[in-house]
Parts: sequence; C-alpha cells; structure tokens
Amino acid sequence: MHGNGLGKEHGANGNGKSPALPSFFIIGPPRTGTTWLHTVLSQCAWLPHPTKETRFFDKHFDRGLSWYGWQYRKASEGRAIGEVAPTYFASGPARERIARLIPHAKIVCTFRNPVDRILSLYRLKRAYGLIPWPFDEALTRDPELLESSRYAAHLKAWKGALGHSQVMATVHDDIQTDPQTYLDAIADFVGIPKLKLAPSQTRHLLTSEDLTEPRHYRWTHGAILMSEWAKKKRLDAIVSTAKRLGAMKVFVGGGRAFVELTSGQQEKLRAMFRPEIEELEAMLNRDLSAWK
Repeated sequence: MHGNGLGKEHGANGNGKSPALPSFFIIGPPRTGTTWLHTVLSQCAWLPHPTKETRFFDKHFDRGLSWYGWQYRKASEGRAIGEVAPTYFASGPARERIARLIPHAKIVCTFRNPVDRILSLYRLKRAYGLIPWPFDEALTRDPELLESSRYAAHLKAWKGALGHSQVMATVHDDIQTDPQTYLDAIADFVGIPKLKLAPSQTRHLLTSEDLTEPRHYRWTHGAILMSEWAKKKRLDAIVSTAKRLGAMKVFVGGGRAFVELTSGQQEKLRAMFRPEIEELEAMLNRDLSAWK
C-alpha cells in the first residue's frame, strides 16, 4: 500500500500502524447502480463493513482516519480495498481530501439519464425521511439534487485533481444492456479479479419505483438520526441487525405512492440538463441524445 501523506491528527490508529485505506472509489453519483456494484464487488474486494457508505471524506472527516480505518478492520493482504461512495461525486471537499491523502486512487463514475436519476434520488431521500418537501420545492431547497447532476463539471474536476488516467467514466445504460462487460471493464481499471456474474446478478433493478412516501415523516426522520448516531459510536452491527430483522419495513415506506412527474416538469428538467449532457457527450465521445 502506498504512502498516504497523513497529518498527525488523522494518522496512526493507536497501535502505531497506519489504517488501511482504499485504492479505488466508486463515486456514483447517487442512483446509478452503486448498490448493485457494492454487492458484486464485495465478492472480490474489501469494502467498508458493516456500513455500506461511510461518508468519511465528505461528511465525517472530523472523526479521523482511525474511525475510517475501523471500517476496514477485517481487510487482509491480497485483496484490494475500495469504497462505493456515491455522495463523493459532487463533493469538492471529498475530492480534495482523496487527492491529498490517496493520490494514486482510481475513481469510477457512472452517468445516468439525469431526469430519471434525479427523480430516483428524490424518492429515495423522501422515503427515508431525509427531506420533507414535494419535488419542485426540493429542487430549490436540497442542493445535492441538482449539484449531483452537473456531470461534466464534476468529471472535469475529478480528472483535474487526480489525473485523467485515474478517472473512469461509464454509462448506466451499459449495466442494463451488458452488465458482465461493464463489470469486467471496472475490474480491469481498479485492479481486482474479474467476477463471473450469476444469472441472478445480471438482473439489475432500480428500486425507487417500489418506494413510497413515509408513513410518518418525523418517525422515519428520527430513526435515520438514531442510525447515524449508532454508526458514529461504531455500533454499525446493531444497525445492520435491526435492518435484517425488518426494522426498515417499520420506518421506511407505508405511505402514499409517489406522484409521477408531469410532462411539463420533465421538459423543464431536460432543458436544464441539456448543456451539461452535450458537454458530457463531447468528453465521452458518446451519443447521449436519448437523455435530451
């Protein structure tokens, strides 16, 4: 493992050893198949456990590298370490910290039709009690929704921070049309063994269509806050056990079905994203007219 240039305040974890750090990051943005990727990559790489997304580099950096390294406490020699972290894509602080601490990290982005993706992200955040607003209001009050859709701008920033050869851009459509080839390309890029997908693993399904409004927003929101507190105290195993026992069904969902976007809302979003899509087309040398 290469050196990481850590400052004293974020250095060794108490036993004199530097904590294990990832050599690659799958940075999304959110709702681009990262849950599927986490499931399949966990078979051939060390990923955070039991927390799926640590949010260390964008939200919890103050917890220190000893806390972050604890997420990889089961890692052993011979298997690459990585993190699937979709919130890092649009985070300037995450980008700067990774570039400074792990300058040789490989970065993988996946881009999806931004109208579909932003609706999927809104539904997820609403279902989990993270935002209380209807869709149009959320676009103005939750910066992540639009910021994470600035595909070309953030892709250029990541390439500038870590170098063009260390950043891979992929398209979500390819997961659905040829998941094996898509996965093989990522494995080659980040330096992990190729994994032969089982038939059940090739059926990548987006789940936002199954989500509903929360039954009681404050109840759901409170449960999420409690979960975050437990993770901070390294009680992730308790959170994972609660999920396995069905706590998610109690706190998430159970409310009304989400309202579909009107044709006017869809056209407004397509017009908003069109310049960004056209710039991404030029960067990837790929026709994305279906998104426009």
